[in-house]
Amino acid sequence: MSLNQQWIDRDLAVLWHPCTQMKDHERLPLIPIKRGEGVWLEDFDGKRYIDAVSSWWVNVFGHANPRINQRIKDQVDQLEHVILAGFSHAPVIELSERLVNITPQGLDRVFYADNGSSCIEVALKMSFHYWLNRGQPGKKRFVTLTNSYHGETIAAMSVGDVPLFTETYKALLLDTLKVPSPDCYLRPEGVSWEAHSRTMFQAMERTLAEHHATIAAVIIEPLIQGAGGMRMYHPVYLKLLREACDRYGVHLIHDEIAVGFGRTGTLFACEQAGIRPDFLCLSKALTGGYLPLAACLTTEDVYQAFYDDYSTLRAFLHSHSYTGNPLACAAALATLDIFEQDNVIERNQALAQRMGDATAHLASHPHVAEVRQTGMVLAIEMVKDKATRQAYPWQERRGLQVFEHALTRGALLRPLGSVVYFLPPYIITPEQIDFLAEVAAEGIDLATRERAPVSVAQGLHPNFRDPG
Repeated sequence: MSLNQQWIDRDLAVLWHPCTQMKDHERLPLIPIKRGEGVWLEDFDGKRYIDAVSSWWVNVFGHANPRINQRIKDQVDQLEHVILAGFSHAPVIELSERLVNITPQGLDRVFYADNGSSCIEVALKMSFHYWLNRGQPGKKRFVTLTNSYHGETIAAMSVGDVPLFTETYKALLLDTLKVPSPDCYLRPEGVSWEAHSRTMFQAMERTLAEHHATIAAVIIEPLIQGAGGMRMYHPVYLKLLREACDRYGVHLIHDEIAVGFGRTGTLFACEQAGIRPDFLCLSKALTGGYLPLAACLTTEDVYQAFYDDYSTLRAFLHSHSYTGNPLACAAALATLDIFEQDNVIERNQALAQRMGDATAHLASHPHVAEVRQTGMVLAIEMVKDKATRQAYPWQERRGLQVFEHALTRGALLRPLGSVVYFLPPYIITPEQIDFLAEVAAEGIDLATRERAPVSVAQGLHPNFRDPG
């Protein structure tokens, strides 16, 4: 028995993996990883895989990065953790100062959580509580975009709209207002991204005009709807939304958990619209993919709404045991050092161009509806019928075939349904990008060959898209 198989057997005897139908592993390979280095992951039998999805979008500077490693090693000899209520420590103070310095002007306060979903919960609670403290308890609803995803805790699911994650739990979710997404995949032929995004904003304008008295905040994924299939839209939508939120007295929450820290071509996506949200949620790449940490940045106005004598009970009494963990903060500081010292954003522009060039030919593939890109995110959407953009039935799991093929070629490509995407670490080389494009093209050819449809009730989860 191989070393891989030994670890697989032990795993399947005790583990329950995330976002997984465990029965799949009766036939799908489970890949136990022994070590990582740079863009590579290596299993126990010595086979290597390029991590083309940054290990769920978190790893930006490679596995076992020596600079991040050293910062964590230095920190662990000083302080591993301390309660952040009534106590503080150097890494969390320095990290907070630097986050305030690099984010849009006016985001002057930092509240920490443990992960992206928890960070969204912080922003939602903080917005609602702000209006309560300001004497407007009726402002308690949230507006979100269709096809959005903000996490899998209850409130975070409530402001999401990917049926796989929300449908089962509808009875538990908050009552939210959903506005049609500006998703430019859906634009009419001949219409530009900007024109379509402007047109789609009209629905948001109407919703805010009608319901602003009861709305606490609008929450969006700026520029890219990640788990919704890497669907993209123009920055003008963000600018129009900021202006409307100001007019109607509504908070704006930017979920940059997936798209922050250089992923869209600028350090933060909101920069491309020249705006500042009222709440900026950050996680994933914040620690370079090393340790769980999230930061919710907000304004002095929001902070002051909670600043009062304890007896008023206006304080934001929200906490996590590992809030502001020193080791995670140390990893984040090392990550920010690399951004600052290595001209990462400029280098990414060349890498993004290479991704676009390497995959451009797939736009003419008979079963590819679109190759779309924003910065260091590129997505290839497979369809059953190119002319009508008819999607493959989700039950056929065409993307899964791409995933399986990529593993045989030494690449980790985990599609979102029928969407194959590249979201690699920023240290990837042009040659490695070319290799991924080759593997993706092979996988798409294999996955789009005609075959008998699966026998599954079509009425189950209408409009559902398997997110992979």
